[in-house]
Amino acid sequence: MTDTPNHRLSSGNPCTLGAVHDDGGVNFAVFSENATRIELCLFTPDGARETARIALPERTGPVWHGYLEGLPKGTVYGYRAHGSYAPEQGHRFNPNKLLMDPYTRELRGGWKRDPAVLGYDAKSSGADLSFNTRDSAPFVAKSVVSDFSIFGTLRNGAHRRSERDLIYEAHPKGLTVTHPGVPEALRGTYEGLASDAMIEHLHRLGVGAVELLPVHALIDDAFLLEKGLVNYWGYNSVGFFAPEPRYFGPSGLLGFRTMVDRFHDAGIEVILDVVYNHTAEGDQYGPTLCYRGLDNASYYRLINGQPRYYVNDTGTGNTVNVAHPFVLRMVLDSLRFWVECMGIDGFRFDLATTLGREDYGFDKHGGFFDALRQDPVLAKVRMIAEPWDIGPGGYRLGGYPHEFLEWNDTFRDTVRRYWRNDDHSAQELSARLLGSADKFDRAGRRSWASVNFVAAHDGFTLADITRYNERHNEANGEKNQDGHNANYSDNCGVEGDTDDPAILAKRARRQRNMLATLFLSQGTPMLLAGDEFGNSQQGNNNAYCQDNAVGWVNWGNADAELMYFVEQLSAFRVKHRALRQTRFLHGAARAADGLPDVEWTDFSGGPLHWRDPGLTNFCLTLRCSAEAPEYEASDDTVFIAFNREETSMTSVLPDAPGGRRWVRGIDTSLGEVNDEDGVPGQAVIARRSVAAFVLEDVEEVAA
Repeated sequence: MTDTPNHRLSSGNPCTLGAVHDDGGVNFAVFSENATRIELCLFTPDGARETARIALPERTGPVWHGYLEGLPKGTVYGYRAHGSYAPEQGHRFNPNKLLMDPYTRELRGGWKRDPAVLGYDAKSSGADLSFNTRDSAPFVAKSVVSDFSIFGTLRNGAHRRSERDLIYEAHPKGLTVTHPGVPEALRGTYEGLASDAMIEHLHRLGVGAVELLPVHALIDDAFLLEKGLVNYWGYNSVGFFAPEPRYFGPSGLLGFRTMVDRFHDAGIEVILDVVYNHTAEGDQYGPTLCYRGLDNASYYRLINGQPRYYVNDTGTGNTVNVAHPFVLRMVLDSLRFWVECMGIDGFRFDLATTLGREDYGFDKHGGFFDALRQDPVLAKVRMIAEPWDIGPGGYRLGGYPHEFLEWNDTFRDTVRRYWRNDDHSAQELSARLLGSADKFDRAGRRSWASVNFVAAHDGFTLADITRYNERHNEANGEKNQDGHNANYSDNCGVEGDTDDPAILAKRARRQRNMLATLFLSQGTPMLLAGDEFGNSQQGNNNAYCQDNAVGWVNWGNADAELMYFVEQLSAFRVKHRALRQTRFLHGAARAADGLPDVEWTDFSGGPLHWRDPGLTNFCLTLRCSAEAPEYEASDDTVFIAFNREETSMTSVLPDAPGGRRWVRGIDTSLGEVNDEDGVPGQAVIARRSVAAFVLEDVEEVAA
């Protein structure tokens, strides 16, 4: 190793953070407010040997920078940061630890388990107060000077489609790894996600946006590796600009952009689940890989008066200090990179409450939200919040700026409780069916602000909601203590698999009922990958570490009948604007005809008795909102009847205008009743089912 490379060193500039190549060389710039010296370390192309170590020659404010002439694209590098190692003061500088560039777009090599990656001596009685002199370079991934020309023209904005599109949540590997129609070399890769077979499937479902679980570069936790498991879901990010290499296909890094372009050509958005609330470095006993070594006191929120310890509002050991200007800048730069260079259309922010925390608590007008809304690039993309964390006052459903959609777990729980026959759940469901106006109808927010779902990656799949009363997470190695307790599930008589035809039929109808409730509700529907054909995780409601048949979508057991039903539901929703309204419905009279925009009735056509705790059945008629502007006016009307009883019920239909009649469009009983034998103005609603009716011209019905 040499102290100076065979390249002329100059001051460079601090304006653009990261390693930026131009025709003459590479400019390096890295933030550290409390370091006393930053060294740039160069490596052989395979990252195995350090060839040079150069102190960055200039510091402008908190940015250290330098320019090396003649340095080529593809150069492998890392940083070492000098400063005080004083954990009790919040500082953990250790130049023996090679650090990843926070702005690297690409990584070379992998992360290896070894005590050398710890900033302290694990065998010392002083624990994290001790100092580890071992070099970590052989055990960590290296940063790479990227060749941005491979991405082609930078994008100036998002592809963005309507906020009402169906969102399809999927794992970047698990969705395709068993799909027989995806070429074998592409299964489990970014390129496989946008293969012909997958695009055809998504088109049949009417999917408008694919929401991918985290694709940022990640690390597998040591405690999982010891058990032969991994961080399958990916919520353990280390690099916010680099795609995770384990999902690379034949085209490597370029394959990610190819995936996005193919989705766009197919009219499908790409949304990324992003984890800016914490990093893979964990608590004070975690490894020193990047942020901790560069400037622990700036990158992380530390406990006031005890800066040796980390604020843990995320439940992962640390909390990123997004309130710091340069940390906030890193997050915004990362988001812009994924939009402009990778073509991403939107983001789902994991534990979004953490990102909105200031010193005094959560603030929807805080620095992070204000910066997003003012950014000329990011203001154009779709933003979705997971509206909670585990910190004080962390649950914030409905409390985000109007630009945000929010995951609505109340919708999920209410739909499950209603179909499980819980008391009072019918009253609660009425609010969820109308876009949860009680949560979102304020400050000019729209009815699509609620992201409605009955299952997501975190929890039971739809099929398992009907198969298991209790979680079965033994494979996670945590004595079945992890995962949600409140699943609001019902095994319909037998825990797990059964060949009893009555139980199987009950489960199948329960799944159709919950899916119909999802697609017939106002808001933005989200479908978990595999739920369209009954995918099961064998009762594991926390498969975060299961990169195997438990966590993968099982295409071999696909329920074709259920999948066809979901396709019908999606097409029905797209066809009827009454189900996709932009304004909330409150029963106000419409100017055009004086009719209320939503009307609740019992099966006899009379008013509902909302105070009845045993209320099980009800009907609602949906019309175009009384608040809708003229250009959104529509005469589309949908009548929906919910029957939770064990017997069929006859419902009175609303009066049909002259020349029109009600036609059954959706029926979760799959034809158990015959409308041809019915009484005019009435309809039989099968036991434990949902039916939706629409008005059509008599001539069209006869034809």
